[in-house]
Amino acid sequence: MRRRTVLAGLGGLLAFPRAARAQADPALPVVGYLGPESPGPFASRLAAFREGLAEAGVIEGRDVGIDFRWAEGRYERLPDLARELVARRVAVLAAPGGAPVALAAKGVTATIPIVFEMGGDPVALGVVQDLARPRGNLTGVSSLSVEVSGKRLEYLHEAVPGARSFAVAFNPTSPTAPSQLRALHEAAGTLGVQLRISPVRGEEDFASVFAEAAALRPGGLVFTSDPYFALRSRLLADLARRHALPAVTQTRDFPLAGGLMSYGGDFTQTHRLAGLYTGRILKGERPADLPVQLVTKVELFVNLAAAAALGLTVPTSLLVGADTVIE
Repeated sequence: MRRRTVLAGLGGLLAFPRAARAQADPALPVVGYLGPESPGPFASRLAAFREGLAEAGVIEGRDVGIDFRWAEGRYERLPDLARELVARRVAVLAAPGGAPVALAAKGVTATIPIVFEMGGDPVALGVVQDLARPRGNLTGVSSLSVEVSGKRLEYLHEAVPGARSFAVAFNPTSPTAPSQLRALHEAAGTLGVQLRISPVRGEEDFASVFAEAAALRPGGLVFTSDPYFALRSRLLADLARRHALPAVTQTRDFPLAGGLMSYGGDFTQTHRLAGLYTGRILKGERPADLPVQLVTKVELFVNLAAAAALGLTVPTSLLVGADTVIE
């Protein structure tokens, strides 16, 4: 995997998605798109999803319409929004954006094809019975990025070797939170460090989480894998700078916005593959015949400017292993 160097000034690279139609062309089949957030934060993911559709020979507006429902970060709304799309008799229900979206979609229909995209293990979470033969009406893509939460702590400890305690922020509504916390505790035991676990139930909790983590100096803050955190990368990076706090999240968006580092799956690849599967199902293939795709690529981003501002010298071993170093 070749390491890349990215220069500063990357803001504005992600174009805002085309405005969603209030009503799709009635002559076209419709994909129901269930999103956990809003169109703005999902811009790059939507672009990747449309690329996948195009790879299957399906173009929005020409071959298919897309009807969107956005939960605006409120996961409890997902089941009702999924029911709205089912009531529209959509041809395929696209459920990218994590396990909560997939489980909400699965809970409202056993007949409409569903294509999910998540970071957790779809078998362990009860989304499908088998990866190679998913059976039923669901298939999709998993990056298994929730499996690397412990490694995220290891990398942050390598960047801040004098730390003896770290804070961990997790989303208590996430079905993957228990397994991620177990992995983090195991990693902490191996490293000989203490963890302070803090639930985040909404954006109002971030200020106290960062303030408490900053009091652990010279520690840092580890975020579990969760779309809620991933799609608030700019906010998290701003808070990390304000509190002069080393932090690591799952998505490259965090170091690109000025945070220290990230370690997780490539969301553009997983969303593109979800779009590809959606297109193939629209062309007649069955979800049961499409094995769940596992994206095994996990990428490490390190922001050297953020490290310098924190007074940290990133070890050469960490830089050599990084996929992308931002200077």
